[in-house]
Amino acid sequence: MSDFAKSLEVSSSGLRAQANRLRHLSENISNADTPGYRRKLVSFETAFVSDDMPATVKTSPVRLDQSELETVYDPSHPLASEAGEYQGSNVNLLIELADAKEAQRSYEANLKMFEQTRKMSAGLMDLLRR
Repeated sequence: MSDFAKSLEVSSSGLRAQANRLRHLSENISNADTPGYRRKLVSFETAFVSDDMPATVKTSPVRLDQSELETVYDPSHPLASEAGEYQGSNVNLLIELADAKEAQRSYEANLKMFEQTRKMSAGLMDLLRR
């Protein structure tokens, strides 16, 4: 496998991993006010295909954040107990938005790397044709 193809494979695996992370972050943000919702967490793993293939990135299986759910006092809520409380979500919007910004920047960096590698490969092919 050529070095250009290896670079494209690494960049594309990073794009897929960050897209997956962004998908779960957006689900967390969308469900921040959903009672009983637990924040979804993903982490990155290195995947080795073979000796001649580059190390690529993939996301781990989704885990649920087991931290305590927020207790919300709202006696008028249909899920409220006799004490007027119910369990909210454990999503912190500030953390989710910061993580989403980080994932977006990482996605853009991988995309830029992919585009640069593609341009270099095309330039090399033009030189070889001459």
